[in-house]
Amino acid sequence: MRNTFSDSNQIGVVSTFSELVHTDFKGEMNALCWYRNLDGDFNDIVARLCIKENITEVYPEDLIALQLSEKGNIAREIILNDLQLLADFGASPSLNLLKCYERDDEFDFISTDVYSFHVDRSPIATDTFLCTYHGAASDIISNSQAEQKILIPEIRAKLKELYDGPSEDFENFLKENYFDLHYHAHTDVEPVNLGLGHLWRLAVDHPKQQVLPCIHRAPIENEGEYRLLLIC
Repeated sequence: MRNTFSDSNQIGVVSTFSELVHTDFKGEMNALCWYRNLDGDFNDIVARLCIKENITEVYPEDLIALQLSEKGNIAREIILNDLQLLADFGASPSLNLLKCYERDDEFDFISTDVYSFHVDRSPIATDTFLCTYHGAASDIISNSQAEQKILIPEIRAKLKELYDGPSEDFENFLKENYFDLHYHAHTDVEPVNLGLGHLWRLAVDHPKQQVLPCIHRAPIENEGEYRLLLIC
């Protein structure tokens, strides 16, 4: 598979975990990819795990308990190593077996679920790490390819109708309800799919961030297929 991620000014491509965590975001670059072609049968792991609800967290001991093929064992070692690398770095990774995320259908004019293009926000300096081992993978777009939904006049007008407090607190209302985190992609934009096996670091909106946060979305799941996703 050819590495196409380096064609984008938004994406930096690295070849080690150390580079992934120690490379600074700068300019338009707000996504870093540890590009990998992983060996191993991740489907073997997914097929042997038991999903208890739409999102089931899988712990290292759950992986270790599985009876796997040789290729499945290789996949397990990769996942365990990724979890350990991130934990040693100080992150709190979780491995999720996903059927689907909860949908937000409260309002017909704005969606605030993870299937909508959005950015992550944190009160402290942090980044989002993710890797899809199996199933559909997430998408990102550059900040120039999207507009905050709260800045679209018709959406903003409906949000003002929804709000019943003093006008000076309207912006706080948008933040408190996460409306400001969601984006509308421009017409004809082709998102970059993050692919399988690559470990990504995405910029988050926080007080010390030097770049714009990375706009991303969860994919629509493939029919009858679970996703296996590392995220923190």
